[in-house]
Amino acid sequence: MSRRKIRVGVIFGGRSGEHEVSLMSATSVLNAIDKEKYDVVPIGITKTGRWLPAARAEQLLSGETPSALQDAQLDEAAAEGMSQSVAASGAALASVSGNSASIVAGSLGGALREPLDVIFPVLHGPNGEDGTVQGFLDLANVPYVGAGVLGSALGMDKVKMKEVLRYHGMPVADWVSLRRWRWREDRDACLREASRFGFPCFVKPANMGSSVGVSKAHDAGELPAAIEEALRHDEKVLVEEFVDGREIEVAVLGNHKPEASVPGEIVPSNEFYDYNAKYLDGKSTERIPAPLPPELTERVRAMAIQAFTALECAGMARVDFFVTRLGSEILLNEINTLPGFTPISMYPKLWAASGLPYPQLIDRLIQLAIERWEERNEQR
Repeated sequence: MSRRKIRVGVIFGGRSGEHEVSLMSATSVLNAIDKEKYDVVPIGITKTGRWLPAARAEQLLSGETPSALQDAQLDEAAAEGMSQSVAASGAALASVSGNSASIVAGSLGGALREPLDVIFPVLHGPNGEDGTVQGFLDLANVPYVGAGVLGSALGMDKVKMKEVLRYHGMPVADWVSLRRWRWREDRDACLREASRFGFPCFVKPANMGSSVGVSKAHDAGELPAAIEEALRHDEKVLVEEFVDGREIEVAVLGNHKPEASVPGEIVPSNEFYDYNAKYLDGKSTERIPAPLPPELTERVRAMAIQAFTALECAGMARVDFFVTRLGSEILLNEINTLPGFTPISMYPKLWAASGLPYPQLIDRLIQLAIERWEERNEQR
């Protein structure tokens, strides 16, 4: 008798500024996952927050936008209370039917008439990578790939991430944070604070990835526009001292006993590794493994695992460093708990270079998700 396939729901899209990156990552995952082993159910989320079943999710991947008529039909289906579920061990998600905020259940047509065994959230940025979807799936008692609520939230908020890492004795670049309400009330005070490190400096949304909304302010004249750009994407802004360093990345995989990949180095095509350099112009290059002395290689790998553990991560993360050009000082830049899975993304490339090809990496991530869920359910 043949063994039943594991049903994997792959969630992608979302309302964040990283929507398009998520679609690219999801396409790569769906192409690489072993269809002989897994029954894959695509679940798309539009930019307006609409959750889509498999057929319409595939339309989203192909660049189509569901029409108003389709949305109306989805709402009608939800209002009729169609009995779909995302579930594990019989625990089904409730549906808030009849409006655009409905989550998964009734609005997903016939896609989920059978429960899902595990969820692979291929979501980047707010409302996907920040603990919101993770908390939702915890309520449903469903296994899912990646960090839980706390690790996801800490990894998303660059300010809190730096505070926790510094508490654990890890070196990070100096920073200040600004809030939108303060910027509106007293721009001059905010500019004084933001100028404390001199120029150039980096200005970033605190809760965003893929370099969306990030600017390099070369002088005081460029600083206000950089802050305004960051505030378009988040109400909290990080202003960070400039570090003249090489960009080194390490992929981490595991739960209680995480492992680190070989490090890689990003050589950006632009002045810094912005969105265009990451995904659009195709001119950035990487060196895998990074040309580092053996002692420095082992230090960044050890620091990646330390950061992963300090921030309560699970499953996977990509840890980014600066190695200064003078003195080889290592500064931890940030951690990404749901790193990109596009064909040019460093996370799968680093593991491939470490001996774990893309399809086996997906297998391992799903296994880690189920192991973590089983452990959490021991106490219930």
